[in-house]
Amino acid sequence: MAWISRLAGLLPNARRERELADEIEGHLQMHVDDNVRSGMKPEEARRDAVMKLGGVEPTKEIYRERRTVPVVDNLLQDVRFAVRQLRKNPGFTATAVFILALGMCASVSIFAFVDAALIKPLPYQNPGRLVSVLESGPECPQCALSYPDFLDWKKLNTVFSSMDGYGYLNNTLGTSEGSQAAEGFRVSPGFFRTLGIRPVIGRDFNDGEDSPAAPHTAMISYSAWQERYSGKADVLGRTVTLNDDPKVIIGVLPREFHFASGAAEFWTPLYPGGGCFNRRNCHGVHVVGRLKDGVSIDTALANVKLIARQLETQYPDSNRGYGAVLTTLAESMVGDIRPILLMLLAGAGLLLLIASVNVSSLMLVRSEGRKREIAVRSALGASRSRILSQFATEGLVLAVTGTVLGVMSASWTMHFLVSLIPAEKMEWMPFLAGLGLNPLVLIFSGAIALLAAALFSLTPALHFSFSKTRDGITEAARGSSGNTWRRLGSKLVVVELATAVVLLVGAGLLGKSLYRLLHVELGLRPDQVVTMQVAAPQSYAISDKKAIALEGQIVNRVENLPGVKSVALTDFLPAVYDSGSVWLVIAGRPAPKEHNNVGERTVSSGYFTTLGAKLARGRYFTEAEDVSKPPIAIVNQAFAKKYFPGEDPIGKQLAYERAGPQAPMEIVGVVEDVRERPLDSVNAPTLYVPFVHYVGTYFNILVRTSGEETPLRAALAETIHQIDPNIATKGAATLTELINGSQPAYLHRSSTWLVGGFAALALLLGVVGLYGVVAYSVSQRTREIGIRMALGARRGSVYGLILKEAGWLTGAGIVVGLGLSVGAARMLEGMLFGVRSWDLETLGGVAVVLAIAALAASFIPARRAASVNPVEALHTE
Repeated sequence: MAWISRLAGLLPNARRERELADEIEGHLQMHVDDNVRSGMKPEEARRDAVMKLGGVEPTKEIYRERRTVPVVDNLLQDVRFAVRQLRKNPGFTATAVFILALGMCASVSIFAFVDAALIKPLPYQNPGRLVSVLESGPECPQCALSYPDFLDWKKLNTVFSSMDGYGYLNNTLGTSEGSQAAEGFRVSPGFFRTLGIRPVIGRDFNDGEDSPAAPHTAMISYSAWQERYSGKADVLGRTVTLNDDPKVIIGVLPREFHFASGAAEFWTPLYPGGGCFNRRNCHGVHVVGRLKDGVSIDTALANVKLIARQLETQYPDSNRGYGAVLTTLAESMVGDIRPILLMLLAGAGLLLLIASVNVSSLMLVRSEGRKREIAVRSALGASRSRILSQFATEGLVLAVTGTVLGVMSASWTMHFLVSLIPAEKMEWMPFLAGLGLNPLVLIFSGAIALLAAALFSLTPALHFSFSKTRDGITEAARGSSGNTWRRLGSKLVVVELATAVVLLVGAGLLGKSLYRLLHVELGLRPDQVVTMQVAAPQSYAISDKKAIALEGQIVNRVENLPGVKSVALTDFLPAVYDSGSVWLVIAGRPAPKEHNNVGERTVSSGYFTTLGAKLARGRYFTEAEDVSKPPIAIVNQAFAKKYFPGEDPIGKQLAYERAGPQAPMEIVGVVEDVRERPLDSVNAPTLYVPFVHYVGTYFNILVRTSGEETPLRAALAETIHQIDPNIATKGAATLTELINGSQPAYLHRSSTWLVGGFAALALLLGVVGLYGVVAYSVSQRTREIGIRMALGARRGSVYGLILKEAGWLTGAGIVVGLGLSVGAARMLEGMLFGVRSWDLETLGGVAVVLAIAALAASFIPARRAASVNPVEALHTE
């Protein structure tokens, strides 16, 4: 082959290229003729001659390597050649494209969710100037303001151009078929002007319309306009009855408008009234403010903290210990979703990394097979830049193909994931409604494609840059080239396995956290309990006797339904929603330096029996205890331990202010802790008061049945409507469904499944990468293994030789991965329940799972190596 070196120094011009082509073809034909004379068939003779000339057919692409042509022509030529090369290797091409498309699909899909929730600006005017204004108290790091505090903050601040309040409101909508539940918000008159929202038709609320003496008005959402009023313009001026109060519709909000959480249909003025609105210790008004131009959020925070201290001094009984908190409106609306989305994006990114590394490993394997081709092309005069250009083109073609398929799959995947979100959960995440392939998502996809193309281009290019070109032509280079690839490929496999460990540990921690969350001690038996929300007309709130009679009638009617064992009423469902809280004073003790803030539940006499809660001491409420009897209360064990350590709380007197000064109440019972708050919350001191003492028009029914739960759902609504068709019902479900579908459980479950899916794919890709390295190593060491077996090596020793190599790679990947996992898991601590980030069981379990999977993947090439026939191996070489 010495003539190739001589030909490589010839000047590149058209005449010499033709002479070179003729000379190469002459040498090729000479070898073909010799082979034919030796008895080979013409096809075999030419293939053998080509192999002797470097393994590459001397095509026009080789002859034209050094021809001076326009850049566009070179690019088109490279693209055509790259496509032909990929078509010649369908197995490699399909595998590489599939792996890349898989990683692209995951990362683009999750980024679309991140964009919709965290990046895309809110649909308001200059949303970056909007902040959520909150109070911070001893038992409430971030809570709503009281109505009097809201008025004072609005009047005294110097940093907001406007400040307005809002609050969620359950409405009963009067219709010709009876009352229906309709969600809504109460807002101060300037609320929509603060947001910069204008109605699509009609007008906004005017200043002063929050006065009870002003005409009662309402605005409706765009969806309510379309669904309830068929999108007709004559909706303006219509009268709608909400909570027995006729209101005139004055405007329709834009289609894209959404705010806070929940699918609100009706928006009404925030009327100041009695009860909670008169008390500074009743925090029920959420506040949004627009910062003045040039005012930073830190400056605004300092201003409202000064106001909070002033009110604390002025009203020590109600405002003691309360400060101020400001967050951007976007942060307050996203809430707990932000860390979960960022975690999922990180998981998708790690999966994309593994996919890219896997494809790079395939590129290295393929480049080994092309080493002679590149050597011949270099010897024939191809410049390094020309060869690198070809690699770059092939990497770009591969990346573009994988990206297109990945983005197409991502479009379907994100819509599929949205379809899995229950409708009631989607109402709390309205920003996901416009999820799709918007320009930013496409730019993100393009950036990933360019990075992938660069990686796929540089991988073989760097490989050949560090190897000697002439080695590709020599017969002795086979072993060295294999060793070169084995060194590079093994490092890539360690990266893959380490990344897979990080994802597996994350999935394991989240899965264990979900299990702990769903198996937390509830202090009740949720099975065979059906619940339903009830909203009675406001006419029942006028008279306590009328409301008590209605609730007694509901309990009696429902108790007579087939299969019903017991019935209870409560204002909040346990283990699903957080309840209100009260400040209390223990009779006979000095006033505390800090407020005794405890959770409060109003429950009927059958509440604890229906839930299956256990009585620790004392007694339950009875049906005979009505408003004519002295006030009484039941407390949980957390309450007793905190306020009566070492003493019996039965008979002790408590006092607190609800809608006005209350007579002291006597503790008559202590129940074992029932998880009244959401699953991820700790059991807090809780006070239970009789339902008949504090009746309301909104409450929940709890029914324990001895039979099937499904038939009871429809029977409940029908029974209540028989009492009064104007009573609205909503949300019939089993208590188990509500607990398992509560927000903490849903967020834990969703993140666990998604990260678990990423981890499973990462494990598969990592194991496939390990298999590829070991299998290629075996193919390169066939001669060595044959010699070993010819000299008497047993099959067991060959197994050990191959599995030892796989073991080192797996061990390195596990060790590096576990080290990275401990650090990465700290980012998950805020999302874990009952599990530490360095949980040894999870770390050990992941190590064992990966080791077993790696052993299984390595066994096949090890078995192939142990089955090598020494004679055939040496003959092949």
